[in-house]
Amino acid sequence: MERLGPGVVQRAQAGDLDAFSEIVKAFEDPLYTLAFRFLSNGGEAEDAVQETFLRVYTHLPRYDQQFKFTTWLYRIATNVCIDRLRKRRATASLDSEGQDGDDFVGEWHDRLASSAPTPEEMLLRSETCNEVQRALSDLPTPYQTVLILRYIQELSLQEISDILHVPITTVKTRIHRGREAMKELMARVPVS
Repeated sequence: MERLGPGVVQRAQAGDLDAFSEIVKAFEDPLYTLAFRFLSNGGEAEDAVQETFLRVYTHLPRYDQQFKFTTWLYRIATNVCIDRLRKRRATASLDSEGQDGDDFVGEWHDRLASSAPTPEEMLLRSETCNEVQRALSDLPTPYQTVLILRYIQELSLQEISDILHVPITTVKTRIHRGREAMKELMARVPVS
């Protein structure tokens, strides 16, 4: 999963801003995906990514190169997201609303003989994605964290273990319990 050329991290540690810019460019999209899956809000995910890179820049001189850089980076990003979730849950408000999906706009003739999904299919997919995201958000943080890292970020069990500082057996247990909890939450979703 290393996305950087040789020596980029070392140059960034030495104060090379161009090297740090390479790090940002290489990881901003995957970290945004990670943050969005945790936080379910685009603006908050962007803020979390910025905070992650700020922490990376601040702590880069202390990064130990005997460990994988991506593991260190994802650990910081995961901790930022978990901190934001804790703050959010502590100050949760009843009037918060979810994100609206994209509206389908187009003329009827633009859709004739198209292999593109129909508006109804798009709506069903969007609703399903929203239900999965809602169920994922309702999971306890340890289960939510491992499921996002494993199935969305596609990290290995060893990488997750390194990021979370827990044994692989704990990661496997949390994945299993998280999947079971997701099944239970999704079974409660009313069928239209």
